[in-house]
Amino acid sequence: MAETAVRVVIRGRVQGVWYRAWTEKQASELGLDGWVRNSPDGSVEALFAGPEPVVRDMIGRCWKGPLAAKVSDIEEHAADHPDRQGFGVRY
Repeated sequence: MAETAVRVVIRGRVQGVWYRAWTEKQASELGLDGWVRNSPDGSVEALFAGPEPVVRDMIGRCWKGPLAAKVSDIEEHAADHPDRQGFGVRY
């Protein structure tokens, strides 16, 4: 199965609604590598790396997010695979 890495910028009501913790839980359960962090502009940025169908599934899940989130846009960018395995929150 082809591996891929995608950096996403998620916009909308995504800070202060547990979006990072939700993303970490979802990505870890899917076995993805990467990270998630808040950006100063109010968006959330994440890097998802793993089998292409699993990464696509995770990006699809990001449109819904946790209950209090309201996603208005997800921007995707090709990325390099992270240096370490596992998924975590960056501060």
